[in-house]
Amino acid sequence: MIFVDSSAFFAILSASDINHQRADSCLRNLRKEGQTLLTNNYIIVESITLVQRRLGLENVRHFQENILPLLETGWMDEEQHNSAVEAVFQAKRRGVSLVDCSAFETMRRLGIETVFTFDKHFHGRGYEVIP
Repeated sequence: MIFVDSSAFFAILSASDINHQRADSCLRNLRKEGQTLLTNNYIIVESITLVQRRLGLENVRHFQENILPLLETGWMDEEQHNSAVEAVFQAKRRGVSLVDCSAFETMRRLGIETVFTFDKHFHGRGYEVIP
């Protein structure tokens, strides 16, 4: 199972993103390999907000109708949310967001070690980062 982060979603959707070609190719390869892809609802909210603000509603619709159906979604419950908030406090840094910590929590809970992302915070936590 591979976790997909908002930075990968944005790169897939934005043709002008520096990582667009790599992201698009990576997604296609992962699908061909039959990899199970997963994200969580906090990443979805962050992605929709980012795409709507920077790329417009048509891209949000494309994300919702064509990208999200390719993935499973892990839904954060109250306990997981509280664990992610606590991880923000433990990080003692402004650069680690609640959304990042929600991803770390989902990955920890499900035993996921690989993440499709362009966010350096994941590598710093010891996860295998692709592409």
